[in-house]
This record gives sequence, structure tokens and C-alpha cells, in this order.
Amino acid sequence: MFDTVVVATDGSESVKRAVDVALDLADRFDADVHALSVVDASEVDASPQQLREELRTALETTADAALATVEDRADGEVTTAIREGRPAAEICEYVREVDADVVATGTRGRHGENRLLLGSVAERIVRTSPVPVLSVRQLEPTGETETDVDGDDSAAEV
Repeated sequence: MFDTVVVATDGSESVKRAVDVALDLADRFDADVHALSVVDASEVDASPQQLREELRTALETTADAALATVEDRADGEVTTAIREGRPAAEICEYVREVDADVVATGTRGRHGENRLLLGSVAERIVRTSPVPVLSVRQLEPTGETETDVDGDDSAAEV
């Protein structure tokens, strides 16, 4: 059912669970994994001219680290890519290019909880993606576990 899974990552804490869920999905279906990180061009363009290259380099370093995290967590090979542009648009374009079956993303990014339910990038991906989107929220650490239908204690929730 799934041959190609794309994981969109910015290296934030909230995307770590999405990476794990996406890798588990890929393992279950023996799917190819692509990890993508997008350097937000609007952040670079909004910075003072004399700082733009330094900021671009810092954002690319962050993107490299985010992709390395996906590679480290994966059992198999991961194809990685860094793009620059508007994150949601670049992610959807990449999904088309690699003929992905699903794209996984966290619900909040590096800028934190600036939207009630989904971060603005995650929301745009959900609205514009040509393939299904697996949006995975980070569970809040509560110290308590929930009991699932089978009576097992579990804190896992998608």
C-alpha cells in the first residue's frame, strides 16, 4: 500500500515522534524512506542583508542535523534532501517529484505552538498535499499512562 514515505523534518522536538511513526510505517510496508528538510526562504529574506548568508548557513546546518537524526533512527537506507523556499510548497513539490504515497510531519515546528491545533506549515501541507498526510502530534509528558481498549497501559497516541 505504501511504497514511498516522505518525512518532513525541521529537527524540532515535536517532529521526533513523527519521524518514529513514519519509520515504523515504512518498516511495516517495506517502503522507501525520504527525509526532507526545508530552509525557510522567508526567514532568510527577512533578516538584514549582512546576516543572510550566515543565517542561511545556520539553517542549512540545522537541516543537516535534522536529516542525520532521521538516518540514525532508521533501520534501513534513507534518501535525504534539503530544499530552500516556502516549506509547505517545497514539501508538496518534493512529494510529487518522488511519487510518494504519504508524507509525515509533526504538528508544530521550530516556532512552537503558534496555532491552536496545527502549526501553520503542517496546516498548509494538510490542505495542499497531493497525497495523504500523517500529522503526528507530540504527546505532552504527563507522568500518567492511558489504558487502551485491550487494557494495556500505553502512552502512545497518534
